[in-house]
Amino acid sequence: MGRQENAGSVQLGFDALLTQAETDNRAREDAKAYGDLPATMHAALPFYRALLARHNQSMLAGDAAAVSVLRQEAHDLAYKLNDYQPGILANDDAPGCVLDRLTRACDGEVPIWGQSGSFVVACEGMQAQIELDGLFGVGACHMAWLSFAANAVEPSKPFLSETGYRSFMGVGGELRAGYSPDAFATSIIAAYVASQLKGKLKKIGSPTR
Repeated sequence: MGRQENAGSVQLGFDALLTQAETDNRAREDAKAYGDLPATMHAALPFYRALLARHNQSMLAGDAAAVSVLRQEAHDLAYKLNDYQPGILANDDAPGCVLDRLTRACDGEVPIWGQSGSFVVACEGMQAQIELDGLFGVGACHMAWLSFAANAVEPSKPFLSETGYRSFMGVGGELRAGYSPDAFATSIIAAYVASQLKGKLKKIGSPTR
């Protein structure tokens, strides 16, 4: 019995050594892969603002390859700030949420590409409040164009839907040069009205058919 207990203790000790070795190897790999990125939020904010400026320039130039690299770098930054753990958007205090919140455009101001923000556009005889996703929005690393939602500004007037709300995710196709966020939102809404609504807006509050 004593030998069995001793063998079990040896095995447990060996397992612990393996676990520690894996942890150490992972730490070395993370340090090598993300070592150039800031390790504190204080240092990360100016770095992230500069990244946003480069991302905006790449979007306006239609440089899809550069855009993809920069979006991944933003997520890598949040991953490092989260102690190399997933959940960079798990709650309001998660690094991705903090970076997005502290760099969000002022309300009413058209954001640069990569900032989240809320602004109004006039299109197709109506006004729409646009809520634009930033670099940590849903699907940002997998879609060329960042997602946005449109809300009615004037509920008494016809809009894109009976609810006064319409989400636009994964729209726009391949990246093209020359589109600012407001120009992009306006063009997508115009295309939606023409193709999906056949040129006719809907009365808010009317029954859905």
